[in-house]
This record gives sequence, C-alpha cells and structure tokens, in this order.
Amino acid sequence: MEFTKMQGLGNDYVYVNCLKETIKNPAEVSKFVSDRHFGIGSDGLIMICPSKVADFEMRMYNADGSRGEMCGNGIRCVAKYVYDYGLTDKTSISVETLGGIKYLDLTVEDGKVSLVKVDMGSPRLAPSQIPIVPENPEDTRIIDAPLEVEGKIYYMTGVSMGNPHTVVYVDDVKGLDLLKIGPSFENHKRFPERINTEFAHVLDRKTVEMRVWERGSGETLACGTGACAVAVASILNGLTEDRVTVKLLGGDLLIEWDKEADKVYMTGPAKVVFDGEIDLTDIDV
Repeated sequence: MEFTKMQGLGNDYVYVNCLKETIKNPAEVSKFVSDRHFGIGSDGLIMICPSKVADFEMRMYNADGSRGEMCGNGIRCVAKYVYDYGLTDKTSISVETLGGIKYLDLTVEDGKVSLVKVDMGSPRLAPSQIPIVPENPEDTRIIDAPLEVEGKIYYMTGVSMGNPHTVVYVDDVKGLDLLKIGPSFENHKRFPERINTEFAHVLDRKTVEMRVWERGSGETLACGTGACAVAVASILNGLTEDRVTVKLLGGDLLIEWDKEADKVYMTGPAKVVFDGEIDLTDIDV
C-alpha cells in the first residue's frame, strides 16, 4: 500500500489515496499502521476517496480502529494532499465527512499549500446532538455543568463539531496527568458515545491554551475540532472574544465563530512528513 504520512500541528495520520488504492478492512489497517513500533506511527488512518456529494470524501479511523466522524487537523492535510499531489487544481474545495460536508480555502505558496481555512460548520450544542446525558432532562445546553470524575467535581461545556467534545477549564494544563484522568472522562457514563476532552486555560480575551484527550487515540499534540470546541465554549462562557488563538502542544490554530452565520472557521498549517509504501500481507485487509 502506498501512503503519505502528514501532520497538522503534530496530529499525524497515514493518508491513502483511495482513488487508486483499495482498503477492505480499514479498521485493522489503521491499528497496524498507527503502531509506532511495528507500523508507521500515527494517530490513525485517513482515506481520501471519491464522493458523489463533494469534491472528495475523507474516511477517518482512529489508532484503535474505531471510526471517527471528523478531524480538523486531518481535513487540512487532505486539502494539502489533493492539491499538492495533483488531484485538483482548485483552491476552494468541499470534503464529505461523517460530520457533514466541509468547505476549505487553500493558501498556495510556490505551488504548495501552506495554510488551510476550514468552514467547520455550526457547533451543535443540544445534549442529544453531542451526545451528553444531561443531569436535568430539560437542559438545552451543557454550559459550565458539574461532572464528577474519580471523586472530583469538574465543570464542563459540551460542544459537537461533527464529533463529541467536552471542555473543562483548569488552572494548569501543563501539570495535568492526562494518562490517569483522560480515560475516566472518555468512558464516563454521561458520554454514551465516549468523548474527546479538552482541558483549557484562558490566558487572555484572545488566547486559550489546551491539551486534549481524544477518544480512541489518547493524548495527541493537537485536535482541530477540539480547538474549535474550546473557542466556542470560551465564547459561550464569556471568557474570550469571538476570534481566538488556541495554543496546542503542536502549535497554534486561529478559530473564529461567526455568530451571525453560526459558522466556525479554523485556520492552520498542514505538512507532508514523508511518502512510502508498506507491506500489509501479514494482516487481514
């Protein structure tokens, strides 16, 4: 199988051009290639496929083989791949995902894509749309709501950006033991489809820093949909302006929530790490 390893702010995936490659068992392939000792090493597998409703389709699988709805860093790399590798000459494209069709604008320098702005669509805030089980069945949003994890009360704000997120504000993101508490959030009974958890700290009205525990992958260096969720949550809680720089371990993303249009825009880089090919004969594909 031919592949390209790419990363957006250190959120790395193995990309496969499925306009010419066929993967019959992507869940097993994702687990195999994601292994950083016996495989290629990545946060998962992203297949670039033809689409009947958009320019391309992105099919995303996490490192544990589970299907993911959407990945903000991943979709920026899809945009770079299809332009840089000659699958399109357009600088505005649409990409079908399980989280809906996304629209992307490409900034091209010297014939290569350097930045990608993604129309991430409208944030979904109703508990049933995230999904989060509300304490009060009449709650229409989960904003600064208490959540008990391992005997400690946290306060969460729930947002779906095509995949489920809960944002928790902490005083110190760097000192968190995510390996210990991340799985407890991910598998909490309040989250029927598991959850991506962002631990955030507001630096000022225009800047927030965060770390993320992604369901199915653990802590990653960056999460684009998570950065969008943090920006939306920070605005909902009155902590920031509508245009926010979100600082992740892998770098910065610029997030803007246009409330009038009810759309979230994410701008950030995408990079090619290397091209290669890998023998899949030892696994059931």
